[in-house]
Amino acid sequence: MSNEPLLTMRGIKKSFGKMRVLRGIDLDVDYGEIVALVGDNGAGKSTLIKIITGVHKPNAGEITYKGQPITLHSVKESRELGIETVYQERALADLQEMWRNIFAGREITTFLGFMDVKAQRRETERLLREHMGFTSSAISVNSPVKSLSGGEKQGVAIGRALHFNADLIILDEPTMGLALRETDRVLNFVRDFRDQGKSAIFIDHNIFHVYDVADRFVILDRGQVAGQFTKAEITQDELIANMVHLHHTGTLQ
Repeated sequence: MSNEPLLTMRGIKKSFGKMRVLRGIDLDVDYGEIVALVGDNGAGKSTLIKIITGVHKPNAGEITYKGQPITLHSVKESRELGIETVYQERALADLQEMWRNIFAGREITTFLGFMDVKAQRRETERLLREHMGFTSSAISVNSPVKSLSGGEKQGVAIGRALHFNADLIILDEPTMGLALRETDRVLNFVRDFRDQGKSAIFIDHNIFHVYDVADRFVILDRGQVAGQFTKAEITQDELIANMVHLHHTGTLQ
C-alpha cells in the first residue's frame, strides 16, 4: 500500500455560467479512511462528488488517484478506477429482483457473450449473506427490491459497490429517511469498509451519524474548505458548535 493518499484533489474549481460553486478545493482521502464531508446546502458537496465520479469536469485543478493523475469524462471511467457512489435515492429498480439490481449494466456473461444468470444469482447470494447482513430466509436473491426496507435497499446498493471491488465508496446522504434501526445497519456497513481497507467519503446532514463513523471531518462553506479536523482533534459537540458558528458568521470558532 502506498504512503500517498488514495485520492488527492488540488485547486478544484467549478463554475456553472457566472455561478462559482467550487473555489479551489484541496482534499485528500487516505487508504482505509472514512472522510465526512459536511456543510450547509449550497456549500459545494454534491458538485465535488460529481467531479470525483466523472459527472462534471472541473474548470481548474488536478486530481490524483492511486498516485496517478486522472481526468474523468464519465461515471463509467470512475467505476473502472474503483470509485462507486451510493446515493440517497439508491438508484435501484424497485420492480426488479435483487440480483438484477446488483448487476444492472455490468452483467456477468458466459464466454459466448450471453448473460450468466446462475453466476449472478450465486454471487448475489454470497453478497447477501457475507456482506449485506441479510440472514432472514424471507429475503432471497429473487426478492423484488420494492419488498425491502430502506436500510435493506441501501444494503443492496452498498453490496453492489463491494462486488465491483470499489476502493473508494462515496455515500451521499445514505441515512436520509431511515428509521433508527435501519440507520444503524447502514453505519455498520460503513464501519465494515474501514475493516476491509476500503475508503469512503460520507456526506450526511446528521452530524451524530457522521461523527460516529468518520475518521476526519472536512467542512465546506460556499465552495471552499473552511476547516478540517481528525476525530482526535474535535469532539462531537465542538463540531456542531463550529457548524452553527460558521452558518451565522461565515467563520469557524
